[in-house]
Amino acid sequence: MTNIKESANFIWSIADLLRGDYKQSDYGKVILPLTVLRRLDCVLENTKAKVLKKYSQVKTMNIQNLDPILNKEAGYNFHNKSPFDFNKLIADPNNIASNLRNYINGFSEDAREIIEQFEFDNQITKLDDSNLIFMVLKRFQEVDLHPNRISSMEMGYMFEELIRKFAEISNETAGEHFTPREVIRLMVNLLFMNDREILTQKGIVKTIFDCCAGTGGMLSVAEEYLAELNPDARLEVFGQELNPESYAICKSDMLIKGQNPSNIKHANSLKRITDTKLKGDQFINHKFDYLITNPPFGVKWKKVEKEVKDEHNELGHGGRYGAGLPSVSDGSFLFLMNLISKMQDPKKGGSRLAIVFNGSPLFSGSPSSKKNESSIRQWIIENDLLEAIIALPNQLFYNTGISTYIWMISNHKPSERKGKIQLINAIDFYKKMSKSLGDKRNELSDDHIKDITELYGSFKESKYCKIFDNEDFGYSKVTVERPLKEQGKVITDRSGNPKPDSSLRDTENIPLKEDITSYMKREVLPHVPDAWVDEKKTKVGYEINFTKYFYEYKPLRSLEEIRADILALEEQTDGLIKEVIS
Repeated sequence: MTNIKESANFIWSIADLLRGDYKQSDYGKVILPLTVLRRLDCVLENTKAKVLKKYSQVKTMNIQNLDPILNKEAGYNFHNKSPFDFNKLIADPNNIASNLRNYINGFSEDAREIIEQFEFDNQITKLDDSNLIFMVLKRFQEVDLHPNRISSMEMGYMFEELIRKFAEISNETAGEHFTPREVIRLMVNLLFMNDREILTQKGIVKTIFDCCAGTGGMLSVAEEYLAELNPDARLEVFGQELNPESYAICKSDMLIKGQNPSNIKHANSLKRITDTKLKGDQFINHKFDYLITNPPFGVKWKKVEKEVKDEHNELGHGGRYGAGLPSVSDGSFLFLMNLISKMQDPKKGGSRLAIVFNGSPLFSGSPSSKKNESSIRQWIIENDLLEAIIALPNQLFYNTGISTYIWMISNHKPSERKGKIQLINAIDFYKKMSKSLGDKRNELSDDHIKDITELYGSFKESKYCKIFDNEDFGYSKVTVERPLKEQGKVITDRSGNPKPDSSLRDTENIPLKEDITSYMKREVLPHVPDAWVDEKKTKVGYEINFTKYFYEYKPLRSLEEIRADILALEEQTDGLIKEVIS
């Protein structure tokens, strides 16, 4: 970790050179792409001479695509055939801007596209016009980002630290770009836990997808977890990300690790691809073994409202959003439904899914003729997809201190979990950080991750774990009517049935496990004997009142204790007044 902090602090200090010529909010437009470039430069350094030699041999041949040949020489899924590297760029300060462009153009297509996402060519012009380009590149040339010194995981940490700092000084939401690594480790533990026997098979190949990939942290941790569990296994990672800078960093990370960079896509995953636009869901017909994401909390989906509603109305369950549409003010459930649509057929082994939510998806929306959050919960639970929900400690994320939850989804539950939902209350499983990072003041230790994972895996009720039937979270929302009266006389319709008085109309939520007739006899009719249920208006809803299930009664303090405290305070106050007067 020392190398990470040293390098991150050094790179952060380079931004001081931009002061005056750049607004603070624009520092990242220079520092982030150059960090990626320097990392790529260091990774390719040992094989650069071999690549240039091979390029000189084959460039005059009539070969349609040289990339595979040069990639093989480089030892990675990318290469650079330009004669320049950072050392040679610094050696020619008079031509550094044109040489830097030549160097960038020398990268293979996937790597070059990464830099283009930063729109870095504009910054080259601005740096050159401000006489800053040599000084900035010289400082980056002094940063040692070689893979034998800083691993891919450590580079991920460094990118995230830089993004967080730049987001803070520009008042952006840092947490939209990444998730704390210890939270990802917990999610990955939960995701893979029941599949250990499968994952330890020799030569096993599995796939994982993140529809809000950010800088690729979730995909990286998942890949490393499986490598530790089974070095002979391979996890092919796929991701989609909307933010161009985060996408570029994620794709560069995949390049360096030897993953297929074309598996990382840049587009809005909630949109549907049409004939005229290709900026929607890039994995519409793909299925994955594992799915994982941390979607933005409470973010409006107004910008994609038309596309989403069109898909819902036109395709129904043949599309991604057949179960319903959440409020436009929070698109969390849209991301979940998108991922569920990409789960493998259970007959082919099925899939497992881990997603982070705030508290809203637990209870927002109510049963109605319009499909909303309650309808989505109903569809998920009645299809026996919800396996577990884990309540996390507060102040765990960088951009919010609110309550967060991990939802575990599976379409191939083991027999003991079928028809069941497990709730784990892990709100007290944390330690205080020595120094807060944004809103993040708490973190999960390795022991906390281990304890939560064991609670999940043991599937036994305890102080922190409760197990319920799926139906326990369902209820019937019934409409209770009372007769319309005029001068004490009940008004009836043509059939002789009493007309309802809309001003006296009420609703009751009755648990699905309880018969409506029994409930009415016990709870309603003793108080209003002329009431009845309009069965045509009955709707089924689902909600998960998490706090209720773990509520612990704490008795009020006795009057004697309260009186003693008041008397003690009076004595202390009296003494202070005497000191002031004297």
